[in-house]
Amino acid sequence: MTESASGPILQTVTPIAHDLGAFTVRRAIPSPRLKMVGPFIFVDEFGPAKLDPGKAMDVRPHPHINLATVTWLFEGAIDHRDSLGTFATIRPGQVNLMTAGTGIVHSERSPLTERADGPSLYGMQTWLALPDGKEEIAPAFESRTGLPLIEGHGARARVIMGTLWGETAPTTQYAETIYAEILLDAGSAIPIDPEADERAVMLVGGEAAIDGVPLGLYELTVLAPGQSLKLTSAGGGRVMLLGGEHFASPRHIWWNFVSSSKERIEHAALEWRAGNFPKVPDDEAEFIPLPEGRPKIVSYP
Repeated sequence: MTESASGPILQTVTPIAHDLGAFTVRRAIPSPRLKMVGPFIFVDEFGPAKLDPGKAMDVRPHPHINLATVTWLFEGAIDHRDSLGTFATIRPGQVNLMTAGTGIVHSERSPLTERADGPSLYGMQTWLALPDGKEEIAPAFESRTGLPLIEGHGARARVIMGTLWGETAPTTQYAETIYAEILLDAGSAIPIDPEADERAVMLVGGEAAIDGVPLGLYELTVLAPGQSLKLTSAGGGRVMLLGGEHFASPRHIWWNFVSSSKERIEHAALEWRAGNFPKVPDDEAEFIPLPEGRPKIVSYP
């Protein structure tokens, strides 16, 4: 569905659903129809799911370059380990920001304490392209709690990154970014301000509308720039707001790599195949192999 330029919505993207057996991952971008929203170049929603007893999520060690990953949970827990030696268990209300920069390797697994009863999984994983001049910064990891909570008009908004309604999250930003979880009570109505160059919303639970246009569940709805809009819900809902500054220079993406340079991606692929990336302490026995064949790199724009 695409609205006219004068309407509240530029376009909607129906994500591609990947059934992983125990749970479903819905990928909105990268998409042939949408390149980026601000610095966001990858948007996944997963769950809600309750895994069977003894089952777990096990994402084996894999590499990234020239991007930052943002993990946000609504339910459940994930153990993060990376090649910096980081170990952190992410839970709802806490954001994990992992900066790949020159290169990092990480794994994501259900905690051992949750496997016997069957873990819950429900959340978001997004990638942010690093801006020009910051793609090759040193790898880093931060985990933030105590994020700003804004309440009013029958809604509660948790600011994950950036500034919303005068409240700023402590999470590091490399480019101007807005990222927030908004919980809407029945009958609520809140403004969506026009400050960001590019904005999108994703309904991840319940129901909601933007300026009277209903949002499709799990669809990424790109909002018209420069307009003050109203987010409403008749029965209650959960909405993610994301966006930020427009990237004027192109980005390329292949597998787990993002860069402004195709050659940099090809080099990273060769380095991973050769085993030259650093290892993840306490998670060295497994890894995700490089896909076969020469990288078919997708360029944005």
